[in-house]
Amino acid sequence: MTDASVLDVEGLRVTYATRAGEVLVLPGLDFQLRAGEALGLVGESGCGKSTVALSIMRYLGRNGRIAGGRILFEGRDLVTLDDAALRAIRGRRIAMVYQDPMASLNPVMTVGRQLMEVPMIHEGADAAAARARALAMLGEVKLADAEAVMERYPHQLSGGQQQRIVIAMALIAGPALLIMDEPTTGLDVTVEAAVLDLVRELRQRHRSAILFISHNLGSVVRVCDRVGVMYRGELVEDGSVRQIFGNPRHPYTRGLLDCLPTLGRDKRDSPLVPIAGQVEPAHVRRAGCGFAGRCAHVEAGRCTVRPIPASVVDGEPGHRVACLRAEELEHWTRRRGAAAAAHDAAPAAEPVITVHHLTKVYEPRRRRRRFGAPRPSVRALADVDLAASRRHTLAIVGESGCGKSTLAKVLSGIEVATQGGVTLDGVEVGALPIDARTAVLKRKLQMVFQSPDSTLNPSHTVGYAIGRALRLLQGRAPDDLAGAIAKLLEVVRLPPGIAARKPRHLSGGEKQRVAIARALAGDPDVIVADEPVSALDVSVQAAVVNLLTEIQAARGATLIFISHDLAVVRYLADHVAVMYLGTVAEAGPVERIFAPPYHPYTEALLSAVPVPDPEHDVARILLEGPVPSANEMPRGCPFATRCPRRVGAICDDTPPPVQRPAAGHRIACHIPADELQRLQAPLVEPAPAGR
Repeated sequence: MTDASVLDVEGLRVTYATRAGEVLVLPGLDFQLRAGEALGLVGESGCGKSTVALSIMRYLGRNGRIAGGRILFEGRDLVTLDDAALRAIRGRRIAMVYQDPMASLNPVMTVGRQLMEVPMIHEGADAAAARARALAMLGEVKLADAEAVMERYPHQLSGGQQQRIVIAMALIAGPALLIMDEPTTGLDVTVEAAVLDLVRELRQRHRSAILFISHNLGSVVRVCDRVGVMYRGELVEDGSVRQIFGNPRHPYTRGLLDCLPTLGRDKRDSPLVPIAGQVEPAHVRRAGCGFAGRCAHVEAGRCTVRPIPASVVDGEPGHRVACLRAEELEHWTRRRGAAAAAHDAAPAAEPVITVHHLTKVYEPRRRRRRFGAPRPSVRALADVDLAASRRHTLAIVGESGCGKSTLAKVLSGIEVATQGGVTLDGVEVGALPIDARTAVLKRKLQMVFQSPDSTLNPSHTVGYAIGRALRLLQGRAPDDLAGAIAKLLEVVRLPPGIAARKPRHLSGGEKQRVAIARALAGDPDVIVADEPVSALDVSVQAAVVNLLTEIQAARGATLIFISHDLAVVRYLADHVAVMYLGTVAEAGPVERIFAPPYHPYTEALLSAVPVPDPEHDVARILLEGPVPSANEMPRGCPFATRCPRRVGAICDDTPPPVQRPAAGHRIACHIPADELQRLQAPLVEPAPAGR
């Protein structure tokens, strides 16, 4: 790192024009970023992180304006530059990587042409030179077969490949500042780890300063030198990664860390502690500390009178906190919820839902394509065997394309099994589409989807959505429909007044709670939750996860939880199934899955988890080699083409045997379980003693 300042933000004030008048979003922000340095901005949705990025890029839109302060980039004030001067800087000296790579890629142009445009437009390079630069950049972001990738369109690439292309586009002109706004939110854990490793490597090579915006605190630890914690447009704490994660001083920072599930701990020994309340609307700005309304340490008349200036933490140069009581608070240790006893493990019971030899094949349409041969069949699931007992949580994990969501669709009747079946409380339902299932069967199994926006009708109120579910699942409307709706909202910790609102008036966490309430309308025996917390802030995620455990304990429901977040899985699950290319690579009790011996694929997944702890240092296991096509399944082990522990031709030619190293634990691998245990090291912290 050098001492040269690339970016100086001084007293930045940003307002947005709304129907209620002009709203102050950033009341006076100050920070500095030096060459080669990475600063992470963290905080809940609505805290102003993306507004900071858009202010630097001068992309605030028609209703946003910079009302005061300066943004000095390489000594020039971006606030005062005209459009022509800004165009000369954007894309060349300042580049931005957005959360959704498809928002930056033109779907009707090859990625090669899009990469070539950057040096051609910004530097006047000719086509030959631009193509050479693009090929070299694809090599730097570690995309194999760069010549072939150049000719592909964005839709022909995976999410991880698209994100690498966007990073290549951002870096090809050698910018001094790279802004990354939630660049890994929608990615699998292995792809996320690869992208984060790539960002660290390219940063060192290109010496670009990086502003990294994320709600994933583990990603921030992996990439950044310093962290800024934002709340309601203000930096309430900033310092080095080790200072913020090792000795957080602001109650809000501590609250964010208490929300995080950690590998090695679960709902019985370390319940999550969500932050009380939620971020107030931007137009509500009271005197004093902005966090006072949610803070357990607030002192009325002291914290609520005047703005709180940031001060340096005693003995920690570079560590600043905007809290009057920072030095009075005890040293932080992770809080444990008081309800740990409520989540005692349920005794073993007969399975309420069983998946036996389940295979799902998607056949091509009968009509032949106008050009070329018909599409081949796609085998999404292959001979899957799983079971889930009453009051237990079965987690399904794996990368995108492994069959998790297809399994959920077969369980819920959205799709039907090709072979094998699904037994729900003694009734075979694998071949029954949802329309053919009886009302009783529909009530027994309900689904919560990843995005509530895709399942809640924007034209209808929350009360209508829940009331309709009550009528359909119970066969008739309850005598007191409004009262029944209010009771369900109470179960998911929402006030009755929410029933009169439409989805657009709710936060992401509130919408997900409404989706859960609607699923509970039939008092189901089984709840299938497909990535229900992947897009939520850590505090909202903690609240929803706790809610699911409370509902399970109170109603005795079985939860099938689909996720790529292994920390949440470790916290919530009783049993885990690790899927790869439609098969179950490993399955067993959660404590067995997170300790050696692992399947080599499980081992790679665990090594890739971004842990929010600067002291956590685990060697990354890189998965290289091609992923087999789902329409040409390999004869041997499906994971053989990427396996870092491949033993030879037997892995390619012979299906792996299923080994059972312990009760209920099975691993499909040619390497003997005792040898795997000898080769492997624990990748997570052990569970606390006394369990």
